[in-house]
Amino acid sequence: MKGFVYILLCIDGSYYTGSTNDLDRRLEEHQNGKGANHTRKRLPVELVYFEEYDRIDEAYYRERQIHGWSHTKKEALIEGRNGDLPELAKSYGRKRR
Repeated sequence: MKGFVYILLCIDGSYYTGSTNDLDRRLEEHQNGKGANHTRKRLPVELVYFEEYDRIDEAYYRERQIHGWSHTKKEALIEGRNGDLPELAKSYGRKRR
């Protein structure tokens, strides 16, 4: 079963990362206030990024990976600045210590 990992931009500027096997349905749920608590309080939301996988477990794994990323690193992913991702991971780790 196909899976998707996605990032939503919330009205307050925060990002929400999720995974699903039906991206259209899940986006509709978020927009209608039936999604996650985070998005319910921050409507409307906008889909700013997604990746498609052959299996839902692969999408879920990627979701968990992205959850741990800083706002800045998520922005780099969204903007397609993949070359910046390794350095952003290093600097985020230094700031957290």
